[in-house]
Amino acid sequence: MTAARPLRADAQRNRDALMAKAREVFDTGDFFDLRFDDFAALAGVGTGTLYRHFPTREALAEAVYREEVTALCARARELLTTLPAVEALATFLHHVVDYLDTHRGLARTVATLMTTGSDTLAEGSRALERAVTDIVAAAVESGGIRDDVDAGAVMVALHGISASHDRPGWRTEADGVITLVLSGLRPR
Repeated sequence: MTAARPLRADAQRNRDALMAKAREVFDTGDFFDLRFDDFAALAGVGTGTLYRHFPTREALAEAVYREEVTALCARARELLTTLPAVEALATFLHHVVDYLDTHRGLARTVATLMTTGSDTLAEGSRALERAVTDIVAAAVESGGIRDDVDAGAVMVALHGISASHDRPGWRTEADGVITLVLSGLRPR
C-alpha cells in the first residue's frame, strides 16, 4: 500500500480552511441547509478546490468527524497518562458531554450521516470504544471500578446521551446519566 503524499502548504491551508468552516457551520446546525458550493466561498477558496478535497458534502462531514474522533481519542489517552484511572474515566465522560453540548450541530450531522451507512462513522465508533475500553480496563485494574461491567455498558450510555441531544434540559440530564454511570461502576 502506498502512503498518501503530503499536501503542499497552500493545499493544506485550503483544506484546513474548508474543515474550519465546516466545523463552524456544524455548530450553527446549518450544514445540510447550505448549498455545498457555498462552503468554498465561506472558506475563501474556489469551488474547484472544494471538490478536489471533498467531492461530496458527506465526504466533508466525514473528514470533520474523523478529526474530531481522533481528538477525543487523544484526549482519552492523555487523561489516562496524567490522572488516576478512575479520575481519567470520570473526566473523559464529562469531557464527552461537554463536547456534545458544544458541538450539537455535529451530533445532528452525525445522526443524519448514520442513515447513509457511512464506514467512517463505524470506524469512529470503534476508535471511541477502544479509547473507552482502555480507560475502563485501567480503572478495573486499579480496583476503582467493578470488574463485572465492561466498556460496552459505558458506550451504550454515551450513545444514549448523544442520541438525546435535542431534548429540553439535555445537558442536566446528560450530566445526571454520567453521575449515575460512575456511581454504578464503583465497587460494591
